[in-house]
Amino acid sequence: MKIINLSSIANPISISVQNPSRSDYDRFIGLEHYDSGEPVITRFQGTELLTTSAKAFKANDILIARRNVYLKRAGIVFFDGITSGDSIILRLKEDTQKTIGYSREDLIRYIPFMLNSEHFWIYANKHADGMNSKRISKDTLLEYEFELPSIDEMRDISDKLWAAYRLKEAYKKLLVTTDEMVKSQFIEMFKEKGYPLRMLKSFADVSTGGTPSKANLEYWNGDKPWVSAEDMKNKYVYDTCEKVTEAGYATCKIIPVDTLMYVCRGSIGVMAINKIECATNQSICRAKCHDNVCNVEFLYHALMYQKDNIKKMGTGTSFKSLNQTSFSELKIELPPYNEQMKFVSIAQQADKSKFELKQCIEHIDKVIKSLING
Repeated sequence: MKIINLSSIANPISISVQNPSRSDYDRFIGLEHYDSGEPVITRFQGTELLTTSAKAFKANDILIARRNVYLKRAGIVFFDGITSGDSIILRLKEDTQKTIGYSREDLIRYIPFMLNSEHFWIYANKHADGMNSKRISKDTLLEYEFELPSIDEMRDISDKLWAAYRLKEAYKKLLVTTDEMVKSQFIEMFKEKGYPLRMLKSFADVSTGGTPSKANLEYWNGDKPWVSAEDMKNKYVYDTCEKVTEAGYATCKIIPVDTLMYVCRGSIGVMAINKIECATNQSICRAKCHDNVCNVEFLYHALMYQKDNIKKMGTGTSFKSLNQTSFSELKIELPPYNEQMKFVSIAQQADKSKFELKQCIEHIDKVIKSLING
């Protein structure tokens, strides 16, 4: 084992690009393009609309989000581009073989995972400055001290980590492919058949949620589920982050199981189906489908494939929103119920496949963490 600090193997890079939209760079990485805990940054946007200066990076540089370090955002890039001042750019030194006995190539394969270890993020959080948006400085980052395994052990660990990462990425692509297959099936079954358009309110009971008074402590920290957008990250909701008491629940309009919940303020288009009787907050519209007229799973997919168009209907500047009336007047093509159920059967089978893929991904993540953290 060799104990070193980050400054002995990497240099901070700060090459200013004053006019990104007129530069030779066509890829920009902002904080929104990082994925927490991922060793590689793959997402980006174009530079044509950028009006503020940025910093240039090269392929094999490592980017670390200096703001909100608790989100654990650091990764290597495999393309040239630019990033904002909220990123710290590290470039591994060319002479590491001479100075510490490890080649730059070996370090490039290992360091992106090391910078996603618990040891590193504990250090980053401990030494970050600020209150609401804790930031780590470049100098503090370079002082980070850690152990390097022997060169043979490092290569073995790196081989295993990259094999696991590539397998995980393959599973993630299968998830995307599965979703695309379901969407294609929906289009084939319904979009080309000319089924009549029906307003949501004509085949579902529509309402909005409400929030029990936060000032009344008797309403909160109970055992009754209260859904917010935070709980709607997956297709189905089985539990909630916050819960209300019986008294708080009594102030809400309770919605039965298998009701479509649709965020109509802020994150318009986020939706889920509740698998528990619950209440929802006021930013969520709910649609309970009429029996044997519209299936909630069918409605979920019908609205999902209109998400971009629905977002454009939102009003407001900072936070786009749809009111209950606008939501209730959304139109979808409504085929006969038996045709809906044929599609639902396909979608549910796809959900089972996706569940298995996600379990595989979770297992791989555990393997990667065990290799990183020792």
